Amino acid sequence: MPLKAVILIGGPQKGTRFRPLSFEVPKPLFPVAGVPMVQHHIEACAKVPGLKEILLMGFYQPHEALSRFLAAAQQEFKIPIRYLQEYAALGTAGGIYHFRDQILAGGADAFFVLNADVCSEFPLQEMLDFRQQHGDTDSFVILGTTANRTQALNYGCIVANADTQEHYVEKPSTFVSEIINCGIYLFTPAIFQHIGQVFQRNQQELALEESSNGWQRAEVIRLEQDVFTALAGSGKLYVYKTDGFWSQIKSAGSAIYASRLYLNQYSQSHPERLAQNKPGGPIIRGNVYIHPTASVDSTAVLGPNVSIGEGVTVGAGVRIRESIILHGASLHDHTCVLNTIVGWDSTIGRWARVEGTPSDPNPNDPYAKIDSETLFRDGRLTPSITILGCSVTIPAEVVILNSIVLPHKELSRSYKNQIIL
Repeated sequence: MPLKAVILIGGPQKGTRFRPLSFEVPKPLFPVAGVPMVQHHIEACAKVPGLKEILLMGFYQPHEALSRFLAAAQQEFKIPIRYLQEYAALGTAGGIYHFRDQILAGGADAFFVLNADVCSEFPLQEMLDFRQQHGDTDSFVILGTTANRTQALNYGCIVANADTQEHYVEKPSTFVSEIINCGIYLFTPAIFQHIGQVFQRNQQELALEESSNGWQRAEVIRLEQDVFTALAGSGKLYVYKTDGFWSQIKSAGSAIYASRLYLNQYSQSHPERLAQNKPGGPIIRGNVYIHPTASVDSTAVLGPNVSIGEGVTVGAGVRIRESIILHGASLHDHTCVLNTIVGWDSTIGRWARVEGTPSDPNPNDPYAKIDSETLFRDGRLTPSITILGCSVTIPAEVVILNSIVLPHKELSRSYKNQIIL
């Protein structure tokens, strides 16, 4: 059957927790495990037999980096990929409703909707098979996974009965269910009827209000709060539960965790992307990605969970662990980089130490998810990974700990627990 996929990439007002990295590149193009975040979604979609087209949807202005990425992805995956730009932020359902003609063009029988800011094994074929076994032609499937009881409150919670969803609550104030919404859906064209009902209701409510500028708000429709809560008891919404890996990528700290999950998966899906220990090469511990253009000294020790970008230079005796080094960065001899994202074209001087605090989920709880940490707690900066924006220069022999350095800064001394503006 003809299938399509829609990837919701948001826009420049989103991804604020991803700053200062999102200043340089749209968040969906940020490299996770060596490739742009959204490429993992595209790879998964391209593997589904019968998938005719992938549509990226968001409200970024047409962007040179985005256009280049789409052209390269089309060539690599041999599938049409287009970007549909919303005129404003329309919400997760408003965008697909606005572009429904584009989604249905060519007679798509069903389509996937994936949020760009999640990392997952993307069991898309399994969701299709599950729908064929369970649902009628107009049923919809949500991908769900299990979270622990306290963290479930931060997500959309699904109360399911023999796979059919009975109840849906977005970020409840009290415990509802341990099954949470993964932000990956399988819809049929019938979903537009349900979104259309919400749109009409919004319009009627706005007509009753006095405000004259309400036209835009009628089109802002959220799948989770506006559509699923209404659909939940209708028997049309099914839950496919995955035991595979899944995480949100809301903050830079969660990008390092997502990188670890994807690097782990590479041993099965892309072994060629993982660096190996070779005579005359650097010492590799665990899963490491090194771009072919990077220059890494044979005495450097990398890993586990390290991703080295294009044109990076790593000097003698450098130690890197749990970090992402972005393209053009230069790490001089004997630097130590732990739990850090080093921005594009940044330089770290000899014998400097740049270290952050990991924001990983509890390793002793199989259902723990990464917490969406706030930047400040009790008026103080929450210890988290260290982020160097683009073109930051760190001098020799200093220590940068749990800090965020904005782009184009030249530091002259050590810093701890600070945002350096």
